[in-house]
Amino acid sequence: KNDAAKGKIFTVIGREIAVAVKEGGSADPANNSRLRDVIAKAKANNMPNDTIDRGIKKAAGDANSVNYENLTYEGYGPNGVAIIVETLTDNKNRTAGNVRNAFTKGNGSIGTQGCVSFMFDQKGQIIIDKEELEDECGEMDADELMMTALDAGAEDFNEEEDSFEIITAPDDFSAVREALEKAGIPLVEAQIAMIPQTYVELTDDQAIKDLHRTLDLLDDDDDVTDVWTNWDE
Repeated sequence: KNDAAKGKIFTVIGREIAVAVKEGGSADPANNSRLRDVIAKAKANNMPNDTIDRGIKKAAGDANSVNYENLTYEGYGPNGVAIIVETLTDNKNRTAGNVRNAFTKGNGSIGTQGCVSFMFDQKGQIIIDKEELEDECGEMDADELMMTALDAGAEDFNEEEDSFEIITAPDDFSAVREALEKAGIPLVEAQIAMIPQTYVELTDDQAIKDLHRTLDLLDDDDDVTDVWTNWDE
C-alpha cells in the first residue's frame, strides 16, 4: 500500500513538473519559480534526484504535447463537511466522473464552484519535523527558526508537539521556502494549502466511515493532486 501511495505521489509530481516547465517557459529551475516549488515538493516526498531530472528533461522535450489542466471540485461530505478536490488531468470527463463517484459512494455531494472554498484561506504552508531539524541543524531553538521564517516574510509560526508550522501569504511562499532551504532547514512539507477557517467534528461512526470512503477513493485517483477538508480529525 505504501508503494502504491508513493507511486501515486510520484505520478502527480511528474505531471506538475511537466506543467511547471510548460507554463514557466523554462526547464531551468533558476529561471522558473513554479518549477522550483514543484522540485521542493518532490524532495519533501523523497523523490530521487535522477527521477526529478528525468521528469524535467522529458517535460522540456514534450512541452508542446503537455495538455494537463488544473480543475477544482467542491462539495460536501457527511454532516456538511466541506471538501475541496484539486486535480491535474488530461481528460476532464474521466476526472469529473471519478470525483463525482467518490462523493456519491461516501453519501456526499458535489456542489457548485465556490460553494465551500469561502470557508478556507489559501496560504503557503511549510512543515518542519523537530527530530529531523535536530539531526540536520543540531540544537536550533524555536525562536531562532521563527525569526528566520518571519525575516523571510512568513505571516505566522506555530509550534506543535513534534513539528513546526510556518504560514505565508501565497505570493511570499517561494521566498520563505527558499530562505529556509538556504539556511539548511529540512522541510517535510512545502505547499500552497487551503486552510479551514473553522473545523467540523464528526461523532457518528457511519459518517466517519462514509467520509473515509470518499477520501480513500480520491486518494487512489491519479488525477487528484490535493484534497482539503474542514473535518476535525
